[in-house]
Amino acid sequence: MKPSIKLLGLILILSINLINQGCKQPNVVKHGGEKDRISFKPIFGISYTEISRRTASGLSFSKYGYQMEPQWQINFVSNDSVSIYSPTKGRFINFPLTRGYDSIFNTARTWLKVKKMTKDSIRLEILEAYGDTVDTRGARVFMTFYADDYIKNVLHSDTAKLKKPTSKDSSFVRSLSDAANKNYKKAFSARQPVELISKSPSVKVKKWITEADVFNHFDTTDDYISPTYDIAISKANANFYYSFTVFVDVAGQMHYGKPLIPFFDQSFKDNYIRLSQSVMDGYLKYYLQVIPGKTLGMPHASVINVHVEGKTGV
Repeated sequence: MKPSIKLLGLILILSINLINQGCKQPNVVKHGGEKDRISFKPIFGISYTEISRRTASGLSFSKYGYQMEPQWQINFVSNDSVSIYSPTKGRFINFPLTRGYDSIFNTARTWLKVKKMTKDSIRLEILEAYGDTVDTRGARVFMTFYADDYIKNVLHSDTAKLKKPTSKDSSFVRSLSDAANKNYKKAFSARQPVELISKSPSVKVKKWITEADVFNHFDTTDDYISPTYDIAISKANANFYYSFTVFVDVAGQMHYGKPLIPFFDQSFKDNYIRLSQSVMDGYLKYYLQVIPGKTLGMPHASVINVHVEGKTGV
């Protein structure tokens, strides 16, 4: 065989090999540049506790004063299952885990994106979902977990210490409190909500308590954001039932907010406000001891919901 023919054959073999390699799917990237689904195999069986939940600014508070508390304890059982601790049940509950493309996954009715994952720590970003659509850009809220073994044997600490708000958080809350206490209409949700204490056996107060379950993502923040109270008044001057919001200022004084029911007639709305405000002024202010809400130990103005029922009988 002539040298030129041998060379041509070699070039042909190399070309075929290159074409075959080019047709193979790469190990890391596929379908239009999206990464393969993440695997949790390196951390199977490791127990992690969430020690912080913060915005991109480093605050554990939103700009509206809502504190994002670290609540989760997780253990990745497999690539299809994760165990999450339920405080109300007092035990871990297994949830299905669905992996999307790249580092996105869903569990406990929550979409998350892995930003960092080691045997010592995990950093997740919460994603927002709208119907069947997930915003992969993220909500810019980050959950940080430490392995329980890492907390105990490396950091020589405990979760209570690690979860404490920072001085930056305290300064931020102080600025919100100062503004709200100068103008109660700038009220924000209190981490320790308003307390309503009856001063009469004729007045009963019951605060709503949300039970954490799978349907609310084991999240009871409604009790924090919108504290709600049922108030029953016996031996009232008339039978009535009103639902409205109340501003409670830093001194524990009550200020009428707005009705909690819709209206189609302005005159009916005006009459409802007049009557329900008179109930607040004539009953609630007189029969209730009101302790203002607090955040990080700082008293401040906040808003509550009340459902007040009055009955003329015993």
